[in-house]
Amino acid sequence: MKTTKTSTLTLSSSAFSPGGEIPKDYTCDGRDHSPVLEWSGAPEGTRSFALIVDDPDAPDPRAPKTVWVHWVLYDIPAMSTGIEEGANAGHLPRGTKVGHNDWRKTVWGGPCPPIGRHRYFFKLYALDLAELGLANADKQGVERAMNGHVLAQTELVGTYQRGR
Repeated sequence: MKTTKTSTLTLSSSAFSPGGEIPKDYTCDGRDHSPVLEWSGAPEGTRSFALIVDDPDAPDPRAPKTVWVHWVLYDIPAMSTGIEEGANAGHLPRGTKVGHNDWRKTVWGGPCPPIGRHRYFFKLYALDLAELGLANADKQGVERAMNGHVLAQTELVGTYQRGR
């Protein structure tokens, strides 16, 4: 997605460091709730945000076959600066919509890799639209609707391996 303005948009989590291991609590081996996320530096003209969390290493990092989608959020209000830990529909910024993940659910689906250490990309987009005009969207639908409206984007990557 092409960005149209420069910015210092950043995304972080107090739960894990960039490139670091995502704690078990946020995975299928723990309580499977979403980690806290914080962002800043949105460019002028930002009217909303979208967040997509996916795993490009599925099912096996040595032979990936698909990008597995864990969470899709869109129409996040521009005044938002983060998502609280364990967020669900009732605890997201007002107006935020939740799209379908690859489990066909509209909730956070934490890391649960069948084999090896996987990378999880938390991708945040600053958009020039207040709403994407979508209902029951998935990652592909959100990406299509965002096309041409991304002012800035950033990402945070965490990793997880089961049974260690």
